[in-house]
This record gives sequence, C-alpha cells and structure tokens, in this order.
Amino acid sequence: MLNKLFGFDRAKHNVRTEILAGITTFLTMSYILAVNPDIFSKLDMPGGAVFTSTALAGIIGCMMMAFCGKLPFGLAPGMGLNAFFVYTVCLGMGYHWSFALTAVFLEGLLFILLTITNVREAIVNCIPINLRYAIGAGIGLFIAFIGLQHAEIIVASDATLVTLGKITEGPALLGIIGLLITGFMYVKGVRGAMLFGVLITTAIGIPMGITEFKGVVSSPSTIEPIFCKFQWDNIFTLDMLVVVFTFLFIDMFDTVGTLIGVSQRAGMVNEDGKITRLNQAFMSDAIATTAGAILGTSTTTTYVESAAGVAQGGRTGLTAFTVGCCFAVTLFFSPLFLSIPSAATAPVLIIVGLLMLEPIRNIDFSDYTESIPAFVCIILMPLSYSISDGILIGMICYVLLNICCGRFKKLTFTMYALAILFILNYIFIVVPNKTTETAPVIAEEAKVEVVSEPQTQSSFEGEIIVVENE
Repeated sequence: MLNKLFGFDRAKHNVRTEILAGITTFLTMSYILAVNPDIFSKLDMPGGAVFTSTALAGIIGCMMMAFCGKLPFGLAPGMGLNAFFVYTVCLGMGYHWSFALTAVFLEGLLFILLTITNVREAIVNCIPINLRYAIGAGIGLFIAFIGLQHAEIIVASDATLVTLGKITEGPALLGIIGLLITGFMYVKGVRGAMLFGVLITTAIGIPMGITEFKGVVSSPSTIEPIFCKFQWDNIFTLDMLVVVFTFLFIDMFDTVGTLIGVSQRAGMVNEDGKITRLNQAFMSDAIATTAGAILGTSTTTTYVESAAGVAQGGRTGLTAFTVGCCFAVTLFFSPLFLSIPSAATAPVLIIVGLLMLEPIRNIDFSDYTESIPAFVCIILMPLSYSISDGILIGMICYVLLNICCGRFKKLTFTMYALAILFILNYIFIVVPNKTTETAPVIAEEAKVEVVSEPQTQSSFEGEIIVVENE
C-alpha cells in the first residue's frame, strides 16, 4: 500500500525515517504560518483567515506531492512571492488584494497548461549539467544564509549591507548553541538528529527568555472573508498580464531550482541527469497554486527547506504526507507550533546548507565557459536573495559567454530562446526588487505609517507620513 501511495520501497526506505524527515521539514518551513498573516495584515486581510488558508494550501500542496509526485518535498505559500503580492501589486500598483488573488489563480492555470504540455520539464532538461550542479550548491549557500539571518547571527548593516550580530547573547547565542548540539548529534549518527536539535534548542531558549510559550490549542478561523474573492473586471489589462507573468517567472524558476538542487542531494536523478517524476512534481505545484488562490493566499511553491528532510533521510511521498499532516495539526495547535523560535530552526538550515554544497565538486572548473556561469549562479542566489535570479542570470551568462568564445555546438535552440526570454524579462517585466521585499523591515525600523486607500487603477496615490525616524 505504501509503495502504491507514496513510492515507498521497504527494501530501501524506513517508515520512521520518512516520518522524522517530514517533521523536520515542517519545522524548518513552519515560519510561513506566522509570517504570512503578518504580511497580509498590511492589506487589512483577517489574520486568522490568512493563517487558516496558508495551512490549508500547505496541506493540499503536500498531499498532492505525496500522492501524485511521490517525492519528499514540502509545499506552502512562498516567501518573496507573498511580498510581491502585498508590496508591489497591492500597495505599489494600488490594486485591491482580490486583483492579486486573481493573478495568482490565472498563474496556476497557466502552470497546469505548461505542465500538461511538458514545457516546464523541457526547460529543466535543457539547463547545462554544470549549471544544475551550481543550482544545488547555490541553494546550499542560500538556505545557510537564511538560517544565519533567522538566528540573527548575520544582521543588516547600513555600511556593509550585512554584518555579524551580537553572538554572545539572545537569538544568536541560542542559534550557535543549537548548531553545536545539532552538529554533534548529526556527526554521531543520531537518527532524527535535526528534529531533536530543534526541540532541544527550543527548550534551551525557555530559560534564556527567547522561547515564548503561546499556548497549546486553538480553533481554526474561517476563511470565508477571503475565499474565492476574485476580481474579473481587470483580467484583460496590461497590468494583469505583467503581474501574472512575473508570478509565473519567479515561481517557475524557484521551483525548478529547488527540485534540481534537492533532488541531486537525495540521489533522485537518473544517469542522464534527469529528475525522476519531475512532471508530477510540477503538476502538484501547479494545482496547489491554483487551490491556494481559491483559498485566499499567495502562490504556493515547493520549499527549499525540504532539503532538511532529505538530509534526514526522506526519499518518498511519505515525507511530504507527514509535512501535510503537520500543517493539518497546526490548524488546532497553532500556538504550540508558533512557540518554536526561528533561532531553533536556524541550525538545521545551516547544516543542510553545508550538505547541499556537495554537487560543487562535480563542476569542471578548468573549463571557464562552464565554471564562470556556474559561479555566477552560485553567488547570486544568496546575494540577490533569489533562486530564480541565480538561475536566470547564470543561464544568460552561459549562453553569452559561449557565443563570445565561439563554442556554438554547446548551445541548443532552446538555450538561445531561454536566454532571450530571460533578458526580455529583466528589461520589460516588473520584478520585486529588494526595496519591495524588505519593505516590512524598513517600515518597522523607521516607524512609518502608510496611509492610503486601495485604488482600482494602476497608480498609487497614497501618502507616506513619517512618525518617528530612528
């Protein structure tokens, strides 16, 4: 039964390992349950409804990945995509949140169409092998950077963009303690080391005043205020076209990068370099995005934190099923799960970042037409805070460099077409820039109040009032 449902092979896989892997993945990505309601509160969307819709979108996405994809990946509404939804489409362009939900719904339908026609799989298969290795390594640096930020070991700096935080106190100290504990258990081969590391670090955070116990049980809020709230009168406008394709680009290449990187780490790649059951994974992602829009939340995508569960030994859909079950449990035990501080999950992301670097040794560094684009891809992922930007610019660099060096035989028609498309994307399509994505941080630090009324046109006529500037 497990084999039919989840692709579970008793000779290769272990039920306990798959379940522990699923719980580990959930704990590393569960921050979205707290972040999403906070971000969408800027649009006066009910926090309780957004929390419930976020959890439900995670359940649907994970169950689709478990039964259809039979792969160990967790899905939920994605970071970055939710910021673009709120700060660019709604607050920046002046549209109501129902307009943005409509764009997400249309994007999901386009994803389903592209998956049925195998376009998405063809795009993945045309990515050069060394760039695929680079994607895995880049994701490793990216999620390690996320972990360092979550623990406040790395913090923002006006002078140098980033700098070392106060590592002798607070979340940073707890993150370092958790890293030592989790690393020790992982080195000693303790089964479930990463999960136990999160739990032990959470417990240590109690006397340190970092872990804040928020309760145990709560009833789920209704999603009626945001359920199926679409705005159809603007679907044939240029703004809708731009927004839909921006969602499409970011989601597609975030998902592509995650699937390539994590699949390589899990050994789920064929001898010809193709990922097993890739199209089924794409379909799971597409259906989850469409369902999430109906439920009232932003684009649902495959989470890079799935690498934590893969590192724990997750290899089948049973891992994704466990993640989905955890999301279901949070509907009733949200205070308990939200008590886990970010500093407790950060050590797992840092260690997984190390494990994700393994494919880098397969890159041919002696051939600079291969290694330079690979390095660009690797370094841009953490520095641009975007998997998709790393892939797109790495691919552009690969094509242009090989054209300049006269190595035309290495390039295919699809590579040329993608490079042109990616260049046009950066020239003409509005993408969420760093000012947009970090808007909540800037607003919090400068204490500004944004006073505006939702507009039906593409202009934003709000007034920014500075209350107190620190």
